[in-house]
Amino acid sequence: MKKQVIATIIAFTSIVYGCKDSVKKENEEDAKVQLQDSSTVNEHSHSSSDSIELNNGAKWKVVPEMMEYIKNMESDVKHFGETQHTELTDFMQLGASLQKNIELLTSNCTMEGKAHDELHKWLLPYIDMVDKFSKSKNSDEATHSFQEIEASFKLFHIYFE
Repeated sequence: MKKQVIATIIAFTSIVYGCKDSVKKENEEDAKVQLQDSSTVNEHSHSSSDSIELNNGAKWKVVPEMMEYIKNMESDVKHFGETQHTELTDFMQLGASLQKNIELLTSNCTMEGKAHDELHKWLLPYIDMVDKFSKSKNSDEATHSFQEIEASFKLFHIYFE
């Protein structure tokens, strides 16, 4: 687990220092802090080679058929975050919606090549986060997992459009 957190810190640190756009730096720093504060980012062990790469300095294009489901999930997360939730059932409803969109996203995957590979570097940990979120035993656990999901979308926008 410590290796995973260290790898995440190293990856984000190298991103922060390599980025020239101050807005990107702020978003990366926010995502780094939120993910660093998490006790677990996901259950898989990732090395620094699993770090998402830009497309020669540009964001990767996600095909519209897949981006639709990503936008649906992000919209649900944003809306959920804008309102107060304390009941575990509220969190579970969001979890079910995110799971459904993940299934639709993966079943409609048409991307290929390097863009596909880079998207998977974001998507696989995200799926783990949603799974953890959906299995939360109380609202504190769910809130923590929700914050990881929010940070994941900040990371997504650094690398994808």
